[in-house]
Amino acid sequence: MDIVKRLADEFQLKSFQVVNTINLIDEGNTIPFIARYRKEQTGNLKDTVLRDFYNRLNYLRNLKQRQEEVIRLIEEQGKLTEELKEEILKTETLQRVEDLYRPFRPKRRTRATIAKEKGLQGLADIILKKKLKEAELEEIVKSYISEEKGVLDEEEALKGAMDIIAEIISDNAEYREMIRKIAFDRGIIETKAIDAEQKSVFEMYYDYREPVKTIANHRILAINRGESKKILKATLILPDDDILFELESKIIIHKSSATESYLKASIEDSYRRLIFPSIEREVRNSLTERAEEEAIKIFALNLKPLLMQPPTKGKVVMGIDPAYRTGCKVAVIDETGKLLDYTTVYPTEPQNKVEEAKKELKVMIDKHNVDIIAIGNGTASRETELVVAEMIKEIDRNISYTIVNEAGASVYSASQTGQEEFPELDVSIRGAISIGRRLQDPLAELVKIEPKHIGVGQYQHDLNQTKLNQALEGVVEDCVNTVGVDLNTASASLLRYVSGISSNISLNIIKYREEKGRFRNREELLNVKGLGPKTFTQCAGFLRIPEGDNPLDNTAVHPESYPIAEKLLGKDINEKDIGFLSEELGVGPLTLKDIIEELKKPGRDPREELPKPIFRTDVLKVEDLSVDMVLTGTVRNVVDFGVFVDIGVKQDGLVHISQISNDFIRHPKEVVKVGDIVKVRILEVDVERGRISLSMKDV
Repeated sequence: MDIVKRLADEFQLKSFQVVNTINLIDEGNTIPFIARYRKEQTGNLKDTVLRDFYNRLNYLRNLKQRQEEVIRLIEEQGKLTEELKEEILKTETLQRVEDLYRPFRPKRRTRATIAKEKGLQGLADIILKKKLKEAELEEIVKSYISEEKGVLDEEEALKGAMDIIAEIISDNAEYREMIRKIAFDRGIIETKAIDAEQKSVFEMYYDYREPVKTIANHRILAINRGESKKILKATLILPDDDILFELESKIIIHKSSATESYLKASIEDSYRRLIFPSIEREVRNSLTERAEEEAIKIFALNLKPLLMQPPTKGKVVMGIDPAYRTGCKVAVIDETGKLLDYTTVYPTEPQNKVEEAKKELKVMIDKHNVDIIAIGNGTASRETELVVAEMIKEIDRNISYTIVNEAGASVYSASQTGQEEFPELDVSIRGAISIGRRLQDPLAELVKIEPKHIGVGQYQHDLNQTKLNQALEGVVEDCVNTVGVDLNTASASLLRYVSGISSNISLNIIKYREEKGRFRNREELLNVKGLGPKTFTQCAGFLRIPEGDNPLDNTAVHPESYPIAEKLLGKDINEKDIGFLSEELGVGPLTLKDIIEELKKPGRDPREELPKPIFRTDVLKVEDLSVDMVLTGTVRNVVDFGVFVDIGVKQDGLVHISQISNDFIRHPKEVVKVGDIVKVRILEVDVERGRISLSMKDV
């Protein structure tokens, strides 16, 4: 297999891009480093493309390795032919390699292997290949009766031979491929309720059928969850008669032979006992894998804008973690995220101490000059919001509030990171601090939580956790390195996502900072324990030092390009000069453009160009809503069938995919992303079921 050619074709790249990218990966360079600082070699491939490229490269290398391994294993058995070798080498999937290896794979004791031990392989071959009359077959079968081998009569001899034939048919790669294709083209997934009287969220699947080729990914995941909860039973329905007919036409060479009825019985046994259960597993696994891959992609797509929300800088924030019985935890943090004050108030059920809560909050607001209140969007969020909105009307100062996604705040609160940051504080107070800090700098705070707990996407606990974590960690890594990290203030949680920096090195950076006070320049990184020249090359460009010895240390210009950047300082450069300057300075035009952009806007934060959160001073209730009312909201989640939008009431509204655009779209991600500010029109409000239907069309 020519991996370079395959990747070039699949990704529509030139050979030099593929070769250079493979070399860069094999040399141990990280994806963010390659994407940012090796654009000339890759032809300006984006980080998302590089990650797909990396995953595909690994798959093809594993495929090649398995091809070679299977060829060796078959050769050791003395059964490898040139035709089979060629067939294995031209396979494009691991599934096909395993199909071809199946007849040669060492088996546990099966009905067929037991029959072979009884010397019945020859009889099986005769039934498969020869045209016989009844009398001829009877004579041949009698010759295989052997008390010594445990074949006591003709019936047992025929039964053993048919078991061997059934396994031969089951092991045939071409037959399996044919049935697999029929399953994907014409198969139907059928689901039934295990207990039809039981109430559940899976009721639409209690008696449900849908073709394999059209079933939506989110429905596959819903069915899987229903099965795992022992609420549903799913089955693959295939056109069995058509499949048996196809098998018979390929296997039964001699019509009207005495062997025909035995072959038909063997074919049916092979299909129903051996092939169908295996194909059913394969189809279900394939559908699940496809659905999981798409769900992980959507999860990653949703995570990026959430992490890249613009920071709210220079504001004193009051974070509120709402609750009922245990009260609302309140924390005030200064402009840098440092804790100033905290308390607990009880404005919600069952205490309902609204006036006392407002009084205490007002005192804290005045004492610390609070600018914004950040309310977590979990339990009791809207009740707390009502109290805060009322209180704001009673305050003679310019203050607003916003709802903050609190997903994962409780995970952070109880985590080792949370304990290390605030060892003396109660777990719930840490949650309020996290909510406040998420408003000030979402990225710096959210990196403290495992990405899967951040609350975007669907079915995250049902997905392949290794693949999910790998994809989401990649998104976090790309975001952190796109923004850049202040070397003198970043937490260990943030530093560990910087290109090339491990958890141990991030802790060593913190330790160095504690001992030396602060970093004055990037070169000092080489004094950090465990951080050698190779790691320095990977990480230096992503670490910023505001007010350091060298102004370039506060930019994304890599130290390797400092001599070029210094030559450009003070020059008035326009687009036409790039080619000439590129040759003069001996640097690629893509790298040169990046350096010029950084010199124009040193210390620029790319997040500042994205939509800001909506700050409110008043609150809406579900009862205030009416059909055709137009509101502004924030996209909270994007899923296969639509988008959930926070419009300022207790329940997020759903914009079904059919209501997103006047144009046909295959997926909501084509139009919107998490964090987008959108205008929506109310289609329907179902107070009893807590459902709000919205439209983005014609608003």
